[in-house]
Amino acid sequence: MSAAPESSTAAAAAAPQPDDAQGQVNANDLIIDQSDSDADSAFGGGSTASTSLASSVLQYEYSNGRRYHGYRSGAYVLPNDEPEQDRLDLLHHIFLLLLGGKLYEAPLTSSPKRVLDVGTGTGIWALDLADEHPGTEVLGTDLSPIQPTWVPPNCKFYIDDAESDWVYNPNERFDFIHVRGLSGSISDWDKLVRQCFEHTTPGGYVEFQEPEAWIRSDDDTYEKAESTRQWQTLGNEASKRFKKELTMADTLKGRMLDAGFVDVHEKIVNVPIGPWAKDPKQKEVGRYQRELMTIGVEPYTFGFIGKLLGWSEEECRVLIAKVVSEMRDKSLHLYVRFFFTYGRKP
Repeated sequence: MSAAPESSTAAAAAAPQPDDAQGQVNANDLIIDQSDSDADSAFGGGSTASTSLASSVLQYEYSNGRRYHGYRSGAYVLPNDEPEQDRLDLLHHIFLLLLGGKLYEAPLTSSPKRVLDVGTGTGIWALDLADEHPGTEVLGTDLSPIQPTWVPPNCKFYIDDAESDWVYNPNERFDFIHVRGLSGSISDWDKLVRQCFEHTTPGGYVEFQEPEAWIRSDDDTYEKAESTRQWQTLGNEASKRFKKELTMADTLKGRMLDAGFVDVHEKIVNVPIGPWAKDPKQKEVGRYQRELMTIGVEPYTFGFIGKLLGWSEEECRVLIAKVVSEMRDKSLHLYVRFFFTYGRKP
């Protein structure tokens, strides 16, 4: 299982406004802007230049020795501390390995003018894209202010919730929208896909990159990984109770077609957990994936099985130790599937 912090509309640096009846934060709250600009027309021309942050953004919560975001508390159950940031950056490296160094699969024919990175996490994908395309305006959004302070002039980060109604200026749509690692973070994927469609320029692309939250094997070794099977079954049960399911990567192609996208393509890559594969490239990515999975067991266990199913810290730590041991077992030929799904707006 893997996910990254979620995101999406805008926010402004003044004092926080009260939530409305739908529980959404006013669009003029909580902006974090790294630029010197006095205005950003993407959000209706309101001022975004500020060095202050709304208090709720930095009022972190702490549990089991980990740090969690405070803005929209409970909307996302994974931590946002340095170990988690390292995990997200490692996941970014795995994506690069799977795509041969590329940042996306969509067949963009030229540098896009405006790009949105939904659920930017540490901002590493947005920063790489901004470096590759210096003429492109790149916006990254997330629930947590964990992005770097020093960024390219064409890259901005905003604190926002991807599940809120998007308030971007309708006259300034995006040529490319990138969504990655939000499994377990979104309650209404159809709404998210529709909002991506609405805010994409005609002819522009939207791409989802999601690891499937289900471990597999092509032999009987998965059946031998008893603790791992228990762990992922409990995690998916918890995510269903949370109404933000982990196992949904294989549904994105159908959701994009239903939303009106055309030329929708789905690429599935099997990624080994550990260097058990014969192919040298799969061995390499398998080593990184095993490291990603073993350090990810703790936050997912505490976040989903602990918080949502009520397991104690001691019970969680016992399960964590067993699962990590199985993932490091060279006799188990486990793998996960990564889904790359993109489509074009007519």
